[in-house]
Amino acid sequence: MDFQDILNSTETYLIECILPHAEIIDSDSEALKIALVGLENRSLLALRVPQKWGGADIPPGIFYQYQELTARYSGALSFLQTQHHSATAMLASSDNQMLKSRYLRAIAQKELRLGVGFSHLRRSGNPAVTATPAPNGYLLSGNVPWITGFGLFQKFIVAAVLPDNRAVFGVLPFANIDREYGKIAVSEIMQLIAMNSTNTVTATLDNWLLHESEIIAVKPVGWIAENDSKNILNFVPGTLGCIRAGLDVIATAATAKDSPVIAVACRKLEQKLDRLKQHFLQSQHSSKAEQLALRAEAIDLAVRCGHAAVVVSSGAANGTLHPAGRVYREALVYTVSGQTKDVMVAELDRIVG
Repeated sequence: MDFQDILNSTETYLIECILPHAEIIDSDSEALKIALVGLENRSLLALRVPQKWGGADIPPGIFYQYQELTARYSGALSFLQTQHHSATAMLASSDNQMLKSRYLRAIAQKELRLGVGFSHLRRSGNPAVTATPAPNGYLLSGNVPWITGFGLFQKFIVAAVLPDNRAVFGVLPFANIDREYGKIAVSEIMQLIAMNSTNTVTATLDNWLLHESEIIAVKPVGWIAENDSKNILNFVPGTLGCIRAGLDVIATAATAKDSPVIAVACRKLEQKLDRLKQHFLQSQHSSKAEQLALRAEAIDLAVRCGHAAVVVSSGAANGTLHPAGRVYREALVYTVSGQTKDVMVAELDRIVG
């Protein structure tokens, strides 16, 4: 299957199997799991697995299009598969060849889905999770404050801070386990205002032995800040998909109400999206300030299109199963996804400017 076939297969699946159930998928974790397994069965969860392990290893430009597609039809499904693909990419970049052979092959063979739990590295103050050197690995203790996909992913990648402030990354079971070599205690599922079906939890680690065979990498001090700086635009494709989802609702309302006013508003917003996408395609060598401004612009347009979808849907938008409310809530998630201080400042500048 070539790369365009992958995109065509993805869109067909999303339109036929996801779009009709998007509101249920947003709130029901079992429905979301079925949707996720549908991606997996089509080998769409191995897109960032190198071909030598059985994956597609698609180039960034095609992956961006895939991300935009999934976000257009279901924010919850998009967010969940993004976590898995982020974990897969980190695993693929590891120097631990035995770990890569075992897990990347399992992903390609549809036997493993991965989550991530290292956003806490962005927080200042005392480390949320610490790693103490031990024979054959590290003892991990602390609280992982945000992991998405409990019951949907089998394992997750965690980060813990070493005594010298470097960070060790490794693979842990995504389950409640109490054993001789430590304990993992997963919280109750958080209640979220958007994408609640993604089963987001916290996890407490108590002297959990991260065996050296499960270590992905040890990153230098300041790695997360440097990584965020290089990946400012990574969340833009999903945000573009959210914008398109809002426009879909607006276009549907224009037709249903036979409203030239709504149709004109939709065209104007579509023009803004077209210009934004052109800027995104030309932004890879832009300055950091320009990339931050572009990301803030994408978030702003997603919120505005979500709001416009609510406006044109009138009181019906307040129903729990109406797409306008779902898309508006999804825009709020993209507002804070992977948010750094720099992104927050750019967003505020956009709002107040």
